[in-house]
Amino acid sequence: MSKKRKLVVFTGAGVSAESGISTFRDSGGLWEKHDINEIATPEAFARNPELVLRFYNQRWADLKKVQPNAAHKIIAELENMFDVSVITQNVDDLHERAGSTKVLHLHGQLNKCRSAGYPDSVFDMPEAGLTTSDRCPEGHPLRPHIVWFGEMVPEMDRAVEWVSQADVLLVVGTSLAVYPAAGLVYAAPKHAEIHLVDPGDFDHLDPGINHIREKASTGVERFARSVGYDSKQR
Repeated sequence: MSKKRKLVVFTGAGVSAESGISTFRDSGGLWEKHDINEIATPEAFARNPELVLRFYNQRWADLKKVQPNAAHKIIAELENMFDVSVITQNVDDLHERAGSTKVLHLHGQLNKCRSAGYPDSVFDMPEAGLTTSDRCPEGHPLRPHIVWFGEMVPEMDRAVEWVSQADVLLVVGTSLAVYPAAGLVYAAPKHAEIHLVDPGDFDHLDPGINHIREKASTGVERFARSVGYDSKQR
């Protein structure tokens, strides 16, 4: 049996927007009507942990009400054809719920929390979310397992390694404007096919990239059909 080609899928907010999850920030620098400096930095957590926890607890509650969409499901089903690795900027678990088995979260996960004193001590998020009295076994406060502004992206090296091994790179629902993650495209080997699914216009897109100007669900299906995926199997 021939070895499966390596497909690396890099996803951003656009892949989950169709499931009803709000994008990380809008043009006004706000996230669900909050200033990101008040809810998405280590300083904000130190200054007003109640506000930060309330915000993320609501997002955790909202996540449990939504379902994976067609894009998530097709990406998972492509494992029948490829050796698939998913790198996502999203903090939801919709790729996993859709059936993807190898997912790397660059910016953390809403369904996890971690020790404020020991970043490698990660736990499942309590069903009702976090309170300011929650502590890790060493006594440090628990915080959302989210990479906030001003923090390092600990999984970036592993993401670069995955992309560097790709035969095909599929980028879905990201503007390629948020660094360092946007730089992942440049880690792809010269022989790799690169496809971008996004309805937007990109002025300086490399001419070697196949731009599918559609929303995530229809664009991912269009890509999948181009590589032999049969939508009837769904």
